[in-house]
Amino acid sequence: MAEKKKREIHKRVEECIHCNACKRKCKFLTKYDICIGDTEKLRELAYHCYLCGECTRVCPKGIDGREIILDFRKEQVKEGKYGLKQRGYSGILLEKKNYLFKNHRKAKGAKTVFFPGCNFPAYYPKTLEKLLSIFKKAGIPPFYDCCGKPVLELGLEAEANAIFRRLNQRFQEFGIEEIVLACPNCYYHFGNQLNVKITTVYEKLKELGVGKKVEGAYSCFYPCPDREDKVWMEGLSHFISGEISEKKNLQCCGMGGCAFVQEAELSREMAKSTQGGEKPLISYCSTCIGQFSKEGNQEAEHFLPLILETGEKADYSHSFWNRFKHKFY
Repeated sequence: MAEKKKREIHKRVEECIHCNACKRKCKFLTKYDICIGDTEKLRELAYHCYLCGECTRVCPKGIDGREIILDFRKEQVKEGKYGLKQRGYSGILLEKKNYLFKNHRKAKGAKTVFFPGCNFPAYYPKTLEKLLSIFKKAGIPPFYDCCGKPVLELGLEAEANAIFRRLNQRFQEFGIEEIVLACPNCYYHFGNQLNVKITTVYEKLKELGVGKKVEGAYSCFYPCPDREDKVWMEGLSHFISGEISEKKNLQCCGMGGCAFVQEAELSREMAKSTQGGEKPLISYCSTCIGQFSKEGNQEAEHFLPLILETGEKADYSHSFWNRFKHKFY
């Protein structure tokens, strides 16, 4: 079934009319003067793509560029034609394949656990501590691990599936029935791969009756995976009393698809473009806000510090230590 779907996706590329709608929306395609129908060039540049999905959103033929690029990456890994470690991905592989900072000690016997992901603990340690305190009172312990999204996006399909199996096995061993997520990337990556109920952190805070409403006017950057369905924004609506408009003309934060390893300058350009504007920028993705802050937008906000009144900005300079310390808690 997977191979059949793959053939169907690639067959659709033949329908490309080279209208360049995708190129106009994508800095990567613009840089190399190609469109999603230029498959041979795309295959060579597969690891330069941000996998943001903007090409698909504007394609009049509905060609799924993200899936095509992912398939190219998987093919290159299987054929041994792309040395990931030699191309600069050794750090990502070391950390993510068997998550370096995982810690499940307090989760055994709990029916619901808090799965904060990788970058929320990295960038928002004070807000994380407040969340842990709130959830501790509700009998919800932390479960530190990585969803495996970066591993899959590097084309390592077998390794990503192994992460799903490992997580499902641990959930079953511990008797876990529900996980609370702080990261929209984890949410969409997990999809229906886990044998547990998935709840967003905003839904759980609403359920517990905790949190202040976000006031004022903000321009919201919707993370790539939630741009279509806006499931997370629906969960956030309970906590919004101010004016939230969508941040337009921003393709990606610059971290998507691990492309920043190959396209460092382009990634910085994307992140720096968020500076200025009539309204301050806000998002519910810690990776995005961390990247924007790192590249100069110190006013960029994450929803959770506002809702929990910690006043915290992204702490990108201590991200390794912020993750490392939870391995031993």
